[in-house]
Amino acid sequence: MLRCLRSLLHMIWMGITVIPWTMAVWWVSLLRSPAQAWWYAVGWFRVVIWGTRHLLGIRMEVLGLEHLPAEGPVVLLCKHQSALETLWIPTLIPHRLAFVFKRELLQIPFFGWSMARLDMVHIDRSARAVAMKQVIEQGTRLLGQGTWIIMFPEGTRVPRGKAGTYQSAGVRLAVQAGATIVPVAVATARCWPKQGFCKLPGVVRVAFGQPIATQGQEPRELLHTVQAWIEGEMRRIDPEAYPDCDEAKGLE
Repeated sequence: MLRCLRSLLHMIWMGITVIPWTMAVWWVSLLRSPAQAWWYAVGWFRVVIWGTRHLLGIRMEVLGLEHLPAEGPVVLLCKHQSALETLWIPTLIPHRLAFVFKRELLQIPFFGWSMARLDMVHIDRSARAVAMKQVIEQGTRLLGQGTWIIMFPEGTRVPRGKAGTYQSAGVRLAVQAGATIVPVAVATARCWPKQGFCKLPGVVRVAFGQPIATQGQEPRELLHTVQAWIEGEMRRIDPEAYPDCDEAKGLE
C-alpha cells in the first residue's frame, strides 16, 4: 500500500510540474528555437528524476559515462524497459537529443504537446517502409545539425529479463550518416516495471558501452554487435533477472 501511495504522489508530482514546463517549451520553441526548447524540456526531466529519487526511493547508478564521444555524430541504441530511461538518460547527456518514437505519443496531454514542439523523429509504425525512410532522412538531417539520436532497437518496452526483436533502422541510420554508435543497457524495470502502477524502491542502472565505428561496416553485423553487447551487459547490471546466467554478479 505504501508503495502505491508513493507512486500516486509521484504521478501527481509529474502532473503538476509538466504544465508550466510545457508552457515554457512552447514559448521558447516559438520565440527562439526547438534546439533551445530542448534544454527546458530537460529541466522538467530533472524535476521528475528528483521526484523519482525522493518520492519513490529509487536510487540510480550510471556506468560507462566516460565512453560517450566528445564530438561527432552519435546514435544511441538503447534497451527499453520503462518510461524511466526516456526521462533519465537526457539528464546525463551533454548534447541535445532527438528521440525516434511512435507519433501516437504526441496525443498525450502536455507531455506529447511538448514533444511536438521539439525537432524529433515521430513515425507511423504501421507503415514500416515509410517509417524507415523517415528515420534515415530526418535522422541524417538532425545528426548533421549536431543533434544526437536516441533509438530503442527493440521498438517497444520489453519485460525484465527478456529480449525483443532488434530492428535495423538505427544501425542503418548510423551507417548512412557516418555516425558512431553507442549501445546502452538499462535495468530500470527492477523498480519501474513495464506493467503495473506501483513502483518499487531500490537501485536502477544504466550502462553506456564503448563507441562502435560504422565506417565500412555492414548494418547486419553492426546490429549483431549491438545486440550482443546490450544483452550481455543486461546480465551484468541486472543478474537477478537472468537466474540461469553465471556471468559477473558483482553489482548485486
